[in-house]
Amino acid sequence: MTETPSETTDLKAQYTAQVAADLERNAKEQDRLRAEIDALQEQLQGMQRDQSVLVNMQQALGVVTPEAAPEAEGVAAPSVPRQKAATTSETGKRTRAKKATPPPPQGGKQTKKSAAAKTTAPTKAQPTLVELIRRHLTEQSEPRSAAEVAAALTQAHPDRRIQTNVVRTTLEGLVAKSNAQRTRQGSSVYYTAPDAQEPSTSPQAESESESAQAKG
Repeated sequence: MTETPSETTDLKAQYTAQVAADLERNAKEQDRLRAEIDALQEQLQGMQRDQSVLVNMQQALGVVTPEAAPEAEGVAAPSVPRQKAATTSETGKRTRAKKATPPPPQGGKQTKKSAAAKTTAPTKAQPTLVELIRRHLTEQSEPRSAAEVAAALTQAHPDRRIQTNVVRTTLEGLVAKSNAQRTRQGSSVYYTAPDAQEPSTSPQAESESESAQAKG
């Protein structure tokens, strides 16, 4: 049975309409997915900006990152079963030999104390970034930019990772707390230590002026 031209035209029109509807539906679905992707990307960028600010604040405060803790735990973890196995074998030998067992907790306490002393010693000896910056500004006779301060600290402390943006954030924090002074020269910003010599020199100037007036 052959199809008539009218039936062929109707089928073509139906397929054309179906394809057009599918294309429209596909385009709408793509638009919806693009909108969701844009929203998620915006949220991700916001989270990344917040993370960068928080990391800068953490480094400015001199807080030690907790990355070393899992490594220390991973190193100390294998010793626990070994100590348990050693104590069980020693206990069996002492039981068979009918000997008195020495108190094991003291060794554990001493080990914990020595480990705690080793972990706390380097953190106390290492100065914070805030202390380094304040000390550097105090030693300078001229204003210094954040880049100059970062370069000087990097040269003086090559073992520490010092970034210019972190130094700038720390300097702004010191300025906000009146622990540093900020000056502008054109588009450049410079920082100096707070002027703490004025209160000590002003009484001398006043006494000298008073003595000069008395002599006159």
